[in-house]
Amino acid sequence: MKLEPIVVLVTCGSEEEAVKISNALVEEHLAACVNLISPVRSIYRWEGKVSDEKEWLLMMKTQRERFKEIEAKVKSLHSYSVPEIIALPIVEGSSSYLNWIDENTK
Repeated sequence: MKLEPIVVLVTCGSEEEAVKISNALVEEHLAACVNLISPVRSIYRWEGKVSDEKEWLLMMKTQRERFKEIEAKVKSLHSYSVPEIIALPIVEGSSSYLNWIDENTK
């Protein structure tokens, strides 16, 4: 089977929420690793006005086949009505690291 590693990005409104989501994803083998990056300043349009907020960015390493499960888990734990959940392909990486992602997302 061909490996399809991806990075999934999710923003959270609090550190507590970011930690809760990260732990759940790693414990359930949905993500091999989640990096919490903060502070992230997000400027976006929501409900007709521009918002400027401090957020926590989750950067998850996983397999493409796990995306739908990650999306469902994040939505079940997230406080936002429309959380950011986007995936980017990993086009290159060290084979040992990519294998580690694969082994830890089964």
